[in-house]
Amino acid sequence: MGVGSEKTSSTTKGVYKEETDIASKAPLNVNAMLSKKVGHATAERATWGRRLEFVLASVGYAVGLGNVWRFPYLCYRSGGGAFLIPYFLMLFLCGIPLLFMEFAIGQYTRLGPVHALATICPLFKGVGIATVVISFVLCTYYNVLMSWALYYFFNSFRAIFPWQSCNNTWNAVGNCSSGFPGNATHLQSASQQYFDHRVLEITNGIEDAGGLRWELFGILILAWVIVYLCIFKGVKSTGKVVYFTATFPYFILFALLINNVQLPGAKDGMLYFLKPKWSKLLEVQVWVNAAAQVFNSIGIGFGSMISMASYNKFNNNILRDTLIVSLANSATSILAGFVIFSAIGYMAHVHNLPVDNIATDGPGLVFVVYPEVFSTMPLPQLWAPLFFFMLLCLGLDSQFAMVEVAVTSIIDGFGPKVLRVLKRQEVIVLAVCVMGFLLGIPHITKGGMYVFQLMDHYTAVVSLMFLSFFEVIAVCWVFGLRRMTIMIKRMLGKAPNIYFRSCWMVFSPVLVLCILISSIIQYTPARYGKSYTYPVWAEVVGWGISLVSIVWIPLGALQEICRNKGSLLYCCSIMHTYSAYILVCMYVSMYVCMYVCMYVCIIRIVFVLELYLYYIYMHCIRIIHTCIVFV
Repeated sequence: MGVGSEKTSSTTKGVYKEETDIASKAPLNVNAMLSKKVGHATAERATWGRRLEFVLASVGYAVGLGNVWRFPYLCYRSGGGAFLIPYFLMLFLCGIPLLFMEFAIGQYTRLGPVHALATICPLFKGVGIATVVISFVLCTYYNVLMSWALYYFFNSFRAIFPWQSCNNTWNAVGNCSSGFPGNATHLQSASQQYFDHRVLEITNGIEDAGGLRWELFGILILAWVIVYLCIFKGVKSTGKVVYFTATFPYFILFALLINNVQLPGAKDGMLYFLKPKWSKLLEVQVWVNAAAQVFNSIGIGFGSMISMASYNKFNNNILRDTLIVSLANSATSILAGFVIFSAIGYMAHVHNLPVDNIATDGPGLVFVVYPEVFSTMPLPQLWAPLFFFMLLCLGLDSQFAMVEVAVTSIIDGFGPKVLRVLKRQEVIVLAVCVMGFLLGIPHITKGGMYVFQLMDHYTAVVSLMFLSFFEVIAVCWVFGLRRMTIMIKRMLGKAPNIYFRSCWMVFSPVLVLCILISSIIQYTPARYGKSYTYPVWAEVVGWGISLVSIVWIPLGALQEICRNKGSLLYCCSIMHTYSAYILVCMYVSMYVCMYVCMYVCIIRIVFVLELYLYYIYMHCIRIIHTCIVFV
């Protein structure tokens, strides 16, 4: 199966043949390089009980909460049906090839992301560390979403939903509407006030953290206990849980879709969801959004897929699994879009409002809009608990994989030493869960929503694209396409076709680099809602969150160079391939670009500070002038 023009395909074939000829003369071969570290892992590594367990775990991880709230709104705002063109283009040129690559790395090396990447390319060991860091950062606030879902789940068994009326102590008198307020900006819906003033007890900004929300504190503990009980035995326990958690959401989604399409106005909502706006394809941000959705949804660059594939049997058909996971993820996103927008169309019909006034992004879509929908639907006490339990299952599957990345990396790197202290693997899992819980506490303060939004904004695109770019460079350019082909051929009995080789060598790295540069150039500060803008110090903290994972890439390279007496090429574990001659230039240029972009952001921050100082100066002048006039 070919991808791209005939010229591109022939060029890739020439490059592949050149590297094959050169690498065949080199004394280094893939078996010798990997045998030392892989042999020990293979002897003691646990495996999935059945292949289906791995597929369900991977699908469960890929199909997360983002499929329910992020994709439908993103598709609607980025051109409707037209958005599917850049989305599927990014899926087939980046998503599927890079997922196949991560599965291959994990299954062949039988190691977590840190040691797998350090084994095949020591200079890029920092990429593996960075994937673990970004996954752990993500899991610390991902469980907060599960806490909100549990909170709504427990409150959805009441005869009258607490978010249904304006007669509660948390409602603002004269500022609450039992339906959607439309363009009346001074009003809020009852469900919005319930989420803001009852669930979150939200403050006026990130500057005011407020106290702990003790109810959410207890529910967060419960959420982490559930995660621990599902994964404390490793893949042996996770493999059994995913039979339910990965399949149950589909029953609920289909049931909701069948119910929703019978409601008045549902058809208008679904048409609004897919109505193509072709002019949107000319906007760079639409393509950035498509790539970010593919990478975030499938989980590329987080290390989770490498970690889960490391528990496969050596000859497992990862090509088939790659196609199943990728296509199931995309199909679920579109299915969720129909479910969400059929309900939004119904609400627009009930309140006689445009869909624009009801559709929203982020947590508000599932914790504000949909609870309001249940208030007017037939059998609300049936659908509301099922919906929020579905959200819990979607969150659990993703959380399993993200926690497993940290556990796998600890066991791979420090297994015997850690086990001498903690005695059992279950204690290691407990330690990781406790650490994740402690780091998640700031998100359940009364100002925690601002912290949540800040972290989500700065880990979604820039950090992920950096990691993905260096991962594909390390594996396919430095480790080499020939060695990658040998690995896959040993596992599957056949080499990857021209489609995968073209994407690994040309399309994927180029597209990821373009998206990375575009996302940095078009950087916009984080916001919450339509009015709140974060202060300058919060922007600095946000960039620090991005750098906390990226910084491990150069640190890992420097540590490896200092530790080895050999040359830079030796650290790359390559011998005279064309990749070596451009590697140093690319490494330097990428970090020059990164620091230039950081410099631009600092200039922006300084500019904002100057505006503040100018405002203070003018205010002082007015005060002095007033005093002089008074005297």
